[in-house]
Amino acid sequence: MWEVDPVEKWGSENFCEAEIYLYGGCITSWKVAKDKDLLFVRPDAVFNKKKPISGGAPHCFPQFGPGPMQQHGFARNMDWSIAESQSEDGNPIVTLELKDGPYSRSMWDFSFQALYKIILREKSLSTELIITNTDTKPSSFNTALHTYFRASVTAASVKGLKGCKTLNKDPDPKNPLEGKEERDIVTFPGFVDCIYLNAPSEVILDNGLGDTISIQNTNWSDAVLWNPYLQMEACYRDFVCVENAKIGNVQLEPKQSWVAKQILSVA
Repeated sequence: MWEVDPVEKWGSENFCEAEIYLYGGCITSWKVAKDKDLLFVRPDAVFNKKKPISGGAPHCFPQFGPGPMQQHGFARNMDWSIAESQSEDGNPIVTLELKDGPYSRSMWDFSFQALYKIILREKSLSTELIITNTDTKPSSFNTALHTYFRASVTAASVKGLKGCKTLNKDPDPKNPLEGKEERDIVTFPGFVDCIYLNAPSEVILDNGLGDTISIQNTNWSDAVLWNPYLQMEACYRDFVCVENAKIGNVQLEPKQSWVAKQILSVA
């Protein structure tokens, strides 16, 4: 089942469920077993369009983090539309679309199309993001999927990042420390905000709650681990963020497209 705001529903032959809001094109829930959500939405999240949805898998586009425009860009606080919905072999598929408008152009003066194809299967949730430059001039952007996973922060860990070049924003987010990941297993002992450059095509998250989640990607070149620790004392114990990202700028000539895929799956 899918739930989209405004609510539309898709059935699935196998029990699995996802919830998507058109505001922000944000997946807020993913269940492969009844009443067990693998994603996390913060308790302070609001759904009144006054601010981006805090949780699930928000888009960071056309800017990741701080920069010349608002934090994480504008895609997470614009209304997307449903371009297509269908079912293939019993698996529901929905494609969302975002285009430029006066609001986006006030921050980023380019014409573009973003298509976000989401496929729900029995044990996986797949996404494909296609950004097309529909302008007559070149454009550039960076982007990420800021995915919140439900977790026990003291028991959660990530495998697969050993050897990556790191940009560690602890203790100073404005001056990241360059380094190299030497650990086989990365944990969340306190405040964590670290970029992993040229990350592998798969990392494994143990959420500390009994679930092992494979996070695979194509063309998301980087990864980000984040937990705010005491900055969000009410909920930091209950989630970790493991994000696929494109930190370096993507340069697109007119009519060119950039495509990146992600597959979340459980055994």
